[in-house]
Amino acid sequence: MTTLYFTHPVCVDHEPGQHHPENPDRLRAINGALEGPLFADLEKREAPLAERAQIALAHPQGFVDFVLDNIPDSGYRAFDGDTIVNARSGEATLRAAGAVTAAIDAVVAGEARNAFCGVRPPGHHAEPTRAMGFCLFNSVAVGAEHARAA
Repeated sequence: MTTLYFTHPVCVDHEPGQHHPENPDRLRAINGALEGPLFADLEKREAPLAERAQIALAHPQGFVDFVLDNIPDSGYRAFDGDTIVNARSGEATLRAAGAVTAAIDAVVAGEARNAFCGVRPPGHHAEPTRAMGFCLFNSVAVGAEHARAA
Protein backbone atom coordinates (compact mmCIF):
# COMPACT_ATOMS: atom_id res chain seq x y z
CA MET A 1 0.00 0.00 0.00
CA THR A 2 1.44 3.35 -1.04
CA THR A 3 1.42 6.87 0.29
CA LEU A 4 -0.89 9.32 -1.47
CA TYR A 5 0.30 12.80 -2.36
CA PHE A 6 -2.36 15.47 -2.84
CA THR A 7 -1.37 18.74 -4.50
CA HIS A 8 -2.50 21.17 -7.18
CA PRO A 9 -0.61 23.65 -9.43
CA VAL A 10 -2.70 26.59 -8.18
CA CYS A 11 -1.09 26.17 -4.78
CA VAL A 12 2.14 27.45 -6.33
CA ASP A 13 0.20 30.41 -7.75
CA HIS A 14 -0.75 31.61 -4.26
CA GLU A 15 1.78 34.43 -4.07
CA PRO A 16 1.97 36.54 -0.89
CA GLY A 17 4.52 38.94 -2.37
CA GLN A 18 8.23 39.27 -2.87
CA HIS A 19 10.40 38.36 0.14
CA HIS A 20 7.51 36.78 2.06
CA PRO A 21 8.83 33.83 4.10
CA GLU A 22 5.98 31.50 3.03
CA ASN A 23 6.50 31.51 -0.70
CA PRO A 24 5.93 29.24 -3.72
CA ASP A 25 9.51 27.97 -3.65
CA ARG A 26 8.62 25.84 -0.63
CA LEU A 27 6.13 23.80 -2.66
CA ARG A 28 8.34 23.80 -5.75
CA ALA A 29 11.13 22.25 -3.66
CA ILE A 30 8.79 19.55 -2.32
CA ASN A 31 7.45 18.73 -5.76
CA GLY A 32 10.97 18.60 -7.18
CA ALA A 33 12.20 16.26 -4.45
CA LEU A 34 9.24 13.95 -4.97
CA GLU A 35 10.17 13.50 -8.64
CA GLY A 36 13.23 11.47 -7.59
CA PRO A 37 13.48 7.67 -7.74
CA LEU A 38 12.97 7.27 -3.98
CA PHE A 39 9.37 8.37 -4.48
CA ALA A 40 8.56 6.39 -7.62
CA ASP A 41 5.78 4.50 -5.81
CA LEU A 42 4.12 7.66 -4.52
CA GLU A 43 0.60 7.98 -5.89
CA LYS A 44 -0.11 11.58 -6.84
CA ARG A 45 -3.65 12.91 -6.81
CA GLU A 46 -5.09 16.29 -7.70
CA ALA A 47 -6.36 18.18 -4.68
CA PRO A 48 -10.09 18.77 -5.16
CA LEU A 49 -11.86 22.01 -4.34
CA ALA A 50 -13.39 22.02 -0.88
CA GLU A 51 -16.93 23.29 -0.67
CA ARG A 52 -17.64 26.34 1.45
CA ALA A 53 -19.82 24.10 3.63
CA GLN A 54 -16.81 21.88 4.35
CA ILE A 55 -14.78 24.90 5.46
CA ALA A 56 -17.74 25.94 7.61
CA LEU A 57 -17.30 22.78 9.67
CA ALA A 58 -14.44 24.62 11.40
CA HIS A 59 -15.20 28.29 10.65
CA PRO A 60 -18.45 30.29 10.81
CA GLN A 61 -20.06 30.58 7.38
CA GLY A 62 -19.86 34.38 7.55
CA PHE A 63 -16.10 34.21 8.02
CA VAL A 64 -15.73 31.73 5.14
CA ASP A 65 -17.70 34.05 2.88
CA PHE A 66 -15.76 37.11 4.07
CA VAL A 67 -12.40 35.55 3.24
CA LEU A 68 -13.38 34.15 -0.14
CA ASP A 69 -15.31 37.26 -1.14
CA ASN A 70 -12.29 39.46 -0.34
CA ILE A 71 -9.73 37.76 -2.53
CA PRO A 72 -8.53 40.50 -4.92
CA ASP A 73 -9.02 40.27 -8.67
CA SER A 74 -5.46 41.59 -9.05
CA GLY A 75 -2.68 42.76 -6.80
CA TYR A 76 -2.55 41.84 -3.13
CA ARG A 77 -4.69 42.05 -0.03
CA ALA A 78 -3.48 41.64 3.55
CA PHE A 79 -5.73 40.01 6.12
CA ASP A 80 -3.01 40.78 8.66
CA GLY A 81 0.71 41.57 8.53
CA ASP A 82 1.60 37.95 7.74
CA THR A 83 -1.40 36.74 5.77
CA ILE A 84 -1.31 38.21 2.29
CA VAL A 85 -3.22 36.95 -0.74
CA ASN A 86 -3.38 37.42 -4.48
CA ALA A 87 -6.00 36.57 -7.10
CA ARG A 88 -5.14 32.83 -7.06
CA SER A 89 -5.26 32.47 -3.28
CA GLY A 90 -8.99 31.75 -3.07
CA GLU A 91 -8.79 28.67 -5.25
CA ALA A 92 -5.52 27.65 -3.61
CA THR A 93 -7.01 27.71 -0.11
CA LEU A 94 -10.02 25.69 -1.28
CA ARG A 95 -7.64 23.16 -2.87
CA ALA A 96 -5.61 23.03 0.36
CA ALA A 97 -8.65 22.19 2.48
CA GLY A 98 -9.95 19.87 -0.24
CA ALA A 99 -6.66 17.98 -0.20
CA VAL A 100 -6.92 17.39 3.53
CA THR A 101 -10.49 16.12 3.39
CA ALA A 102 -9.76 13.93 0.34
CA ALA A 103 -6.68 12.50 2.04
CA ILE A 104 -8.70 11.64 5.13
CA ASP A 105 -11.40 10.00 3.02
CA ALA A 106 -8.84 7.96 1.07
CA VAL A 107 -7.04 6.70 4.17
CA VAL A 108 -10.29 5.84 5.95
CA ALA A 109 -11.48 3.98 2.84
CA GLY A 110 -8.29 1.91 2.88
CA GLU A 111 -6.93 3.29 -0.39
CA ALA A 112 -3.62 4.07 1.32
CA ARG A 113 -1.97 3.79 4.71
CA ASN A 114 -1.20 7.50 4.79
CA ALA A 115 -1.21 10.68 2.75
CA PHE A 116 0.72 13.92 2.46
CA CYS A 117 -0.79 17.19 1.29
CA GLY A 118 1.64 19.45 -0.55
CA VAL A 119 -0.49 22.58 -0.56
CA ARG A 120 -0.41 26.29 0.07
CA PRO A 121 -1.51 28.46 1.74
CA PRO A 122 -0.74 26.49 4.87
CA GLY A 123 -3.68 25.75 7.08
CA HIS A 124 -2.87 25.33 10.73
CA HIS A 125 -2.63 28.78 12.31
CA ALA A 126 -5.96 30.33 11.36
CA GLU A 127 -8.42 30.74 14.19
CA PRO A 128 -12.17 30.19 13.78
CA THR A 129 -12.82 33.84 12.87
CA ARG A 130 -9.35 35.09 12.00
CA ALA A 131 -6.90 34.44 9.17
CA MET A 132 -3.40 34.51 10.60
CA GLY A 133 0.09 33.04 10.44
CA PHE A 134 -0.01 32.82 6.61
CA CYS A 135 -3.22 30.73 6.87
CA LEU A 136 -6.63 31.77 5.54
CA PHE A 137 -8.46 28.76 6.93
CA ASN A 138 -7.41 26.06 9.34
CA SER A 139 -7.36 23.08 6.99
CA VAL A 140 -6.24 20.81 9.82
CA ALA A 141 -9.35 21.72 11.82
CA VAL A 142 -11.51 21.38 8.69
CA GLY A 143 -10.08 17.89 8.19
CA ALA A 144 -10.66 16.93 11.81
CA GLU A 145 -14.28 18.12 11.70
CA HIS A 146 -14.74 16.37 8.35
CA ALA A 147 -13.46 13.11 9.88
CA ARG A 148 -15.75 13.51 12.89
CA ALA A 149 -18.75 14.13 10.65
CA ALA A 150 -17.94 11.08 8.53
